[in-house]
Amino acid sequence: MSSLSIALAQINPLVGDIPGNTEKVIHWAREAQERGGDVIVFPELTLSGYPPEDLLLRPSMALRVDRALDQIKNADLTITLVLGYPRVVAGRVFNMAGVIAGGQLVCEYAKQCLPNYQVFDEMRYFVPGDSACVFDLKGIPTSLTVCEDIWQPGPVDQAREAGARLMLNLNASPFHRGKPLEREQLLAERARQGHMPIVYVNQVGGQDELVFDGGSVAVNAAGELCRRLPAWEESLELLQTSWHEGQVHMGHQALAPQQQDLDSVYNALVTGTRDYVNKNRFRGVVLGLSGGIDSALTLAIAVDALGPERVTAIMMPFRYTSEMSQTDAAEQARRMGVAYHSLSIEPMYEAFMSTLEPVFAGAERDTTEENLQARCRGVLLMAWSNKKGDLVLTTGNKSELAVGYSTLYGDMAGGFDALKDVPKMLVFALARYRNTLGEVIPPGVITRPPSAELAPDQKDEDSLPPYEELDQILERYVEHDLSAEAIITEGFARQDVERVVRLVDLNEYKRRQSPVGVRITQRGFGRDRRYPITSGWKLGE
Repeated sequence: MSSLSIALAQINPLVGDIPGNTEKVIHWAREAQERGGDVIVFPELTLSGYPPEDLLLRPSMALRVDRALDQIKNADLTITLVLGYPRVVAGRVFNMAGVIAGGQLVCEYAKQCLPNYQVFDEMRYFVPGDSACVFDLKGIPTSLTVCEDIWQPGPVDQAREAGARLMLNLNASPFHRGKPLEREQLLAERARQGHMPIVYVNQVGGQDELVFDGGSVAVNAAGELCRRLPAWEESLELLQTSWHEGQVHMGHQALAPQQQDLDSVYNALVTGTRDYVNKNRFRGVVLGLSGGIDSALTLAIAVDALGPERVTAIMMPFRYTSEMSQTDAAEQARRMGVAYHSLSIEPMYEAFMSTLEPVFAGAERDTTEENLQARCRGVLLMAWSNKKGDLVLTTGNKSELAVGYSTLYGDMAGGFDALKDVPKMLVFALARYRNTLGEVIPPGVITRPPSAELAPDQKDEDSLPPYEELDQILERYVEHDLSAEAIITEGFARQDVERVVRLVDLNEYKRRQSPVGVRITQRGFGRDRRYPITSGWKLGE
């Protein structure tokens, strides 16, 4: 019987920072080596970060990757490294996994199953591989696969037929609700199918709208979970295995807890916000704190992501802003320890209206005046951003963005929207969840009816169906592509469905101009959903 210690390196790379990612690989490999690891496994496309998108089309990408591989080979490491990188071979680009041992590139495996759905666009860049890769790892025939390969049965069968008795699977698997459990169930199935243990290493961290939860795991040949790394944090853990009578044996070892739904969603929003701000080197963030639930939750996410010292909240009251909203906003800012300012938009609004009076004479009051209030606030926040170097966080949720209940160059003005893929009812649930960790959101913010406070006694439901109903219609139409008729047959009122569908279709032009935000569902407004702005297609059918 022989032993094998496998280090699972769940890291947070920065897309495009090949030198920085290379240094991280060497640092973690040395640490694993010092802790007794025989092999260290990194995520998919570790050197370039994932997804590198059109950086892969740059001619210098291949040169930079080659330099990085040479640096790793010359780093005087005794541990075997398994890592991912883009690789050009005979003019073709592969999503590659390589094995470096003794200063040599021992073997390479080209990802065979290239995803081209939802947020994935790998066929734009890569050529698929067509064969298994099995190498000797301390006497164990070990195979490599990359991410999507494990979601299809073919590569596992192919590896087994090639003699593999252990599989190392490199991943950059984005998070969405329910994904962690789905992955573990799939891995159990694949391990039983291939009659071999699978070590699954996933990256962690945010990259624009995508967020990666980590949650790296190992399952034995019976499909039993033997090891799970913590979600939402970089982690290096050793997995102890043994090789006896042609089988890899993997005992049950430490299992980090599997996060529940609201825990994982909230952590996704915090992680995505933190990494967007930090990786883009912003000093901090600023947001408009209205006393409403969306800005309240956004403030909590921002503070949990960055700390109170890097967050500024600005209340921008107008004649329609209630005393309760102003009181609750100030109280939440106090509870969370952030810098807080109250800047009235009344003088700005009056100046605009005075200027416009000659050309607006005789026109009835409508949403123009409401939008002007939102745009005054957007101007103040962007002025702060320019002067202070803080990123403006917008606070719109998925329900509002879907139906256009937002103002271009007003409440949509900013650089990042943590709630962009969060439906309104989930906003309420997350606010209540956050208060279980420490009550930072005043209860009245959660319990009172939502209002933009752009007109006297205004309520969101004056313009929209109740959010309980609206979110269900939107989920069916946006995330599941059901037609209006199909939604109506599920018991929703025709008038409401047709109205909502029409609003979604009309407001594609707004969403195209909205800031990036964290994706937590299987169909967000961004990489997932690419509809034309100008179109004669009736989407509701």
